[in-house]
Amino acid sequence: MFIRTKGFSLIELIIVIVIIGVLAVAALPRLLDTVSAAKKSAIEAVAGGFATGVTSARAQWEAQARPSITINGEKYNTVNYDGVDFWLTRAKSANGNSTGFQDGYPIAVNSDNISYPNSLTDQICIQLMENLLHNAPSVAQVSELGEEVKFSAQASDSDNSCTYTQREGNTNHKFVYQISTGKVNVTIN
Repeated sequence: MFIRTKGFSLIELIIVIVIIGVLAVAALPRLLDTVSAAKKSAIEAVAGGFATGVTSARAQWEAQARPSITINGEKYNTVNYDGVDFWLTRAKSANGNSTGFQDGYPIAVNSDNISYPNSLTDQICIQLMENLLHNAPSVAQVSELGEEVKFSAQASDSDNSCTYTQREGNTNHKFVYQISTGKVNVTIN
């Protein structure tokens, strides 16, 4: 006695392939939009956390009655925020001239209480991100990017800003920290 086995006919296979193709065409754009939206949300979340760190450091400085250190006759603002000492911006120099900054925003990590930064560098921007954020994403200078680096940091001494560009997924979403005013602005590309 012979047992007949039955498989799928060619027409049934073609119908299944067409149905899968239609579903893929309908679902793929939604999936791509979801990935793009996730990247946008990620940059906005990091920028929001950074802005919160900036504001919290300034609030800590205000709560401690605006602590400062005097070095060679110049008064420099500083604060210990969450276990890290920061140099903060100052509005006036010792002779009363405007510095172009508002008081009390993080400008650099204070590692020794004597080396207030005279210029802004990429390394200063990296240290700001690493120390103002809890569980900061990996960040490096543009020239040192590797696959594990999520953000690049670039300083602009001319406009006193740090620009952080999202590297993950080849996006160029970024946020800019304006040190003179403490503002954090996000740009979605």
